[in-house]
Amino acid sequence: MPRLITAHDVSENTVVIDVGINRLPETDPVRPGKLCGDVDFDAVCGIASHITPVPGGVGPMTIATLMENTLSLYKHSV
Repeated sequence: MPRLITAHDVSENTVVIDVGINRLPETDPVRPGKLCGDVDFDAVCGIASHITPVPGGVGPMTIATLMENTLSLYKHSV
């Protein structure tokens, strides 16, 4: 759910890893049609010590891990 986690849900110096991905409706007043996570990035980034952005956060790591696992499975199969 877009921007479900707000500043009220996060403690100071928390590390937030946002793995959600949502496309906002064209009628959104702030970012119409753009991608966002489950965390309200603008509200939480001043509280959290670290936060992953959406897009561009955990996606590259997910792809790298999938490729690593695929290579590992291939090596075990031959």
